[in-house]
Amino acid sequence: MIKAKRSNALVAILMIVCGIVFVSPLYICIVMALKTPQETALSVIGLPKSLTLDNFREAIERTRFARSFANSLLVTGVSTVCIVLMSAMCGYVLCRNRANRFYRAANQLLFFGIMIPFQVIMIPVYRMFKELSLLNSYEGIILLLIGSSIPYATFLTTGFVRNVPMDLEEAAWIDGCSVWGTFWRVVFPLLKPIVSTVGILHFLWMWNEFSMSFIVLQKEAMRTLPIQQYHFFGQFSVNLNLGFASACLSMIPVILFFAFTQRLLIQGVTAGAVKG
Repeated sequence: MIKAKRSNALVAILMIVCGIVFVSPLYICIVMALKTPQETALSVIGLPKSLTLDNFREAIERTRFARSFANSLLVTGVSTVCIVLMSAMCGYVLCRNRANRFYRAANQLLFFGIMIPFQVIMIPVYRMFKELSLLNSYEGIILLLIGSSIPYATFLTTGFVRNVPMDLEEAAWIDGCSVWGTFWRVVFPLLKPIVSTVGILHFLWMWNEFSMSFIVLQKEAMRTLPIQQYHFFGQFSVNLNLGFASACLSMIPVILFFAFTQRLLIQGVTAGAVKG
C-alpha cells in the first residue's frame, strides 16, 4: 500500500509539472498581450497592474487583421478540403493495387516524401514558383501546402482502407456500381474516422504554417496571420506586446475549431488504434 501511494504521488506530481510546462506558454502569451512595454521590462511573467486592450486594437490595425484572417481562412480551408479528398482517393487506389509494381513504387515515393523537410527543397521550390509566376498567389501557396501534406495524409488513409472489407465493394459491383461510384458511396463513408482526423490535424497545421507562406506570400495584401505576426520582430526592434496580442487573436479561431471537433479527432485516433 505504501509503495502504491508513493507511486500515485509521483505520478500526480509529474502530471502537475507537465501541466505547468504546457500551460506556461499560453499564460505568458496572454499576460504579455495585456501589459505595456514598461511593465514587460520590469517582469515578463508578472501580472499587469491594470488590464488594457490597447495592444489588441493596435495589433488589429497594424496587421490588417480582417484581410489576414480572410487570407488564412481561404488558404487553410481550400488546402484542407483538397488534402482530405485527394489523400482518401490516393490511399484507396494504393491499397487496392498493392500487387502492382507501379503502385508499390508510388507508395514508396510518397513514404520518402514524408521524410524530406521543406528546408531541403526551399530554394528549388522558390525558383520554380518564380518561373511559373506562382509567387504572391493563392494558387501557389495552396498547391505547395497540398503537395507537402499529401504524403503523410495518404499514409494515414492507406492504413485505414486496408481494414475496409472487400465484400462490400464486390456487392456494389454486382449491383452495377462503377469503381468511382463504389468509392464515394460505399468506401468513403466508412472512412469518416480517419477523414475527420486528417482534416482536423491538417486544418490546425495549415492555420499555423509559417515557412512555406513566408517564401511564397511576400506582398502584404497576401500575407496570412502567422506572417503578419512575424513583422513585429524586426532586426533592430522587437514589440513583444503587439506580437503576443496578435498571437492571441490568431489562436481564437483554432481553439474554437478544436473545441467543436475534438470528439471527432478522438474517435478517429481511437478507431485507428484498434484497427488490425
